[in-house]
Amino acid sequence: MKYPAIRNYVAGQGVDSSAATLDVMSPLSGQLISTVPLSSAAALDEAVQAAKVAFPSWSAMPIKERVQIFYRYKTLLERDMKALADLVREENGKTYDEARAEVEKAIELTEFACSMPQLIQGEFLEVSKGVEARAERKPLGVVASIAPFNFPNMVPHWTIPNALVLGNTMILKPSEQVPLSAVKIAELLKEAGLPDGVLNIVNGDREIVEAICDHPAIQAVSFVGSTKIAKVVYIRATSNLKRCVALGGAKNHLMVLPDAHPEMTASNVAASMSGCAGQRCMAGSTMVGVGAVDGIVAKIVEEARKIIPGQNLGSVISKEAKARIEQHITEAEAAGAKVLLDGRNAVVPGHEEGYYVGATVIDYVTPDMRIAQEEVFGPVLAIMRTNTLDEALAIENANPYGNAAAVFTASGSSARYVMDHANAGMIGINIGVPVPREPFSFGGWNESKFGACDITGKSSIEFWTQLKKTTTKWNPESRVNWMS
Repeated sequence: MKYPAIRNYVAGQGVDSSAATLDVMSPLSGQLISTVPLSSAAALDEAVQAAKVAFPSWSAMPIKERVQIFYRYKTLLERDMKALADLVREENGKTYDEARAEVEKAIELTEFACSMPQLIQGEFLEVSKGVEARAERKPLGVVASIAPFNFPNMVPHWTIPNALVLGNTMILKPSEQVPLSAVKIAELLKEAGLPDGVLNIVNGDREIVEAICDHPAIQAVSFVGSTKIAKVVYIRATSNLKRCVALGGAKNHLMVLPDAHPEMTASNVAASMSGCAGQRCMAGSTMVGVGAVDGIVAKIVEEARKIIPGQNLGSVISKEAKARIEQHITEAEAAGAKVLLDGRNAVVPGHEEGYYVGATVIDYVTPDMRIAQEEVFGPVLAIMRTNTLDEALAIENANPYGNAAAVFTASGSSARYVMDHANAGMIGINIGVPVPREPFSFGGWNESKFGACDITGKSSIEFWTQLKKTTTKWNPESRVNWMS
């Protein structure tokens, strides 16, 4: 194996597990690179106990001091940028540029956490003569973050910096398919001065997820993954009286109007559907062409032809994912759709065992086809056709998800109309991947998100904290009325 066997990380050190292990395969080559333990509920309890022990002193530390650790951590992320990006590439299959961009986003998320002292100053008011009221945000205690395979470095940073800076201690459960980045994150945080037990990592599969939802000492759970599992996690965690925000899948629609700028639209649509091999919940997997857009479709195909597996297109996560994506293409073709660019059976010389699917563009898809309804999670663009913008919006609004929607147009009124009527939490105007930058928060609607608050940005502060209200009176000589 290229990397040592993965161990759990508890109270600042690696911990061996007697559990069964799972092979970790690099999707770039199909080769074994490590193993990961499938930990038991007992292993989770050990990590939770370490987090409970660390919580009193960590939460008592002034936030300005907690932030200093994350200033140092940001510097370490910058120092080890290449090593971190190489890990992401090795375990996830991204191109190097995509992996580096993921680490750069993790740095931005850490920068935002460092601004917390300016965002949670609390409130104070003399509410009546001699009586003062104060509201302060306090941490919850031990919290948990369950991360997916598609962003091994970035998604853990959606939760770790904010939750810890706000005074919580955490259990991180990375995807068993991509456990390497989490180890490096923990090592760098320890180097930055994070006290032992504040962050703990427990590896595993379904059993650990269920144990996190059930553990009585865990106060809040964040989850990122498929909608099917997000629903289960949300129901199970909240039934155990925990806070939960669970992000699921998506079916994002890119509406293209005839007046859209052809080159800009083509490059944005092609990048949206193929970036990170289409394995992101913000991928523009469905385009809705409104009216006469054949010229733009031709340019999209032209741009997509420039996306070459093994060069500027990474692999998908597994052999099973490759087979599932290619089956979607085959079914759509059999149902009457026209494959304009076919990425099936892609092979990269020198990496013949890697899990690659080429960029694929399919036209004349209809709303009843499976490819129009389900999240493909691959570099595949399904194009539907409508005559009016209202028809396009009806298609977008009929889908059960609500992560993102975008419109490409030169018309301000058309853009405003989509902003007002698209049923999604994140809207793009001439942008194919409308991910908000900090301090704006990330989060969709409908079956793309379960729970209150968003997972990043200012909205996350309310999720990771609770309000303490204090009313104070010191001067007994003040006149007493019903307010004092």
